[in-house]
Amino acid sequence: MATTRLPQPQAPADPYGYLMVHFIEDPNSYAERIYLDISEGDDPERWHPLNGGNPILTSPLGTTGVRDPYLTRNPETGRVYIIATDLRVFDGSGRGSAPGSPWYGFSHHGSTNLIIWYSDDLVHWSEPHALDVSRRTDGTHAQLGMAWAPEALWVADYYPEGSEAEHGGSRGAFVLYWSSKLFADDDPEHKDDAVYDRVLWGATSDFTDATYEYGGIFIDKHRPTIDTTMLQRALPDGTIRTYRATKANGESTVEPAEVKRGIWLDATDAPRWWEPGTEWRIVQEEIGTEWIPNRDPAGVEGPALFASHSDDRAYLYVDVIPSIGYRPMVTTDPDRGFDYLRSDDFSMRPHTKHGGVFSLSRAEYDRLRAADGTLGQ
Repeated sequence: MATTRLPQPQAPADPYGYLMVHFIEDPNSYAERIYLDISEGDDPERWHPLNGGNPILTSPLGTTGVRDPYLTRNPETGRVYIIATDLRVFDGSGRGSAPGSPWYGFSHHGSTNLIIWYSDDLVHWSEPHALDVSRRTDGTHAQLGMAWAPEALWVADYYPEGSEAEHGGSRGAFVLYWSSKLFADDDPEHKDDAVYDRVLWGATSDFTDATYEYGGIFIDKHRPTIDTTMLQRALPDGTIRTYRATKANGESTVEPAEVKRGIWLDATDAPRWWEPGTEWRIVQEEIGTEWIPNRDPAGVEGPALFASHSDDRAYLYVDVIPSIGYRPMVTTDPDRGFDYLRSDDFSMRPHTKHGGVFSLSRAEYDRLRAADGTLGQ
C-alpha cells in the first residue's frame, strides 16, 4: 500500500520563520517552565526570546515542573501541541527538590504523565492536561519508572485503510516516543536496579487518554538510552527517510556495545519506522564532542533535529550540560552526518535547553510578533 506520509516536521504551505520551545535549568529559581523563542525573520540561526524572556506557560499539575518540551502540529486540523516531561528538579534553593539522591527517585518512581497544551493560533494556549503514557488499552499499566523527553511525529496513514470511522474520520495519528525505565509487570515497586532507560512509543490522535494506545519498546541498545529526536526527508525517488538522534549513557549490558557513548544518529527507509524489527543503520556517533571542554561524549544530550524550509540545510542542536545549553550543528546531507556550525552570526540566549523547533507560516510569524511587543529586547 502506498504511503501518504509527508516529511516531518511538515512546514506550512507558506513557510516563514521558526518557533522554538524549550526550558531553562536554573538551580536557584523556578525555571522549569515553558519558554518560546522566535527566529529573526526567516533565519533559523538567530533567535529572540518571546515575552521578554519570561515563561509563556507554567504547569500547576503533577510536579509543577516541565522539562524537555516539544512542538508538533496536526497537519489535518492545524492544531499545535506542546508536550513536556512532568519533572521539577529544583526548588529554588540551589538544591534538588528531593532528598538523598534525587535522580534515583526521579528515574525509578517519577511521573509517567506528560503535560500537554494545545493552541489553534500559537498565541492563546489551552489549560494543561496530563497524559499517562503507561496506560495500556486493557486498563493495566506498564511498569515505567518515569516518562521523560517526549516527541511525536504525525503519521497520516497510521490506522488501517477503512478504519476512518473508528478514529474520528481520519487514519492519522501521532507516533509518540519518550524515555523510561521499563520494569517487569511483577516488579511494581521497581526494585530491579539492573533495569536501564529505553525509548518507548505509543500513538494518539490528540494527546488524550481517549485516543492513546501504548506501543512498547522503540529503542533498546542494552544500555541507558534517552532523548530521541527525529526528522524525515523525502528522497528523489519519493522514499521517506527517517533519521533519529539519541543519547546513549552509561555502560552496555552486552559486549560489544551496539553504540558508543554519547549522541548517535541512525536512519531507516521503513515506512512504519516505529514497529519492532525495523532495521536502522548508524550514520554518525559521538556527535557534538568538540563543543565540550574535555571532549567527553557524555557531556551532550537533549538533541533537537529540525530542517530549514528554504534550502537543504538540516540542523541538530545539542545540549552541553550542565549549564551551557544548546550548541548548533548543521548539514546539507544527513546521510553524511552533521558538522559544527561555527558562525559569529549564530545567536541564542544562554542556557536554552532541550526543546524543539518547527516552521511557521507568514501569518503565524506576524501574529506572534504582534502579540509580543518585547520581541528582541
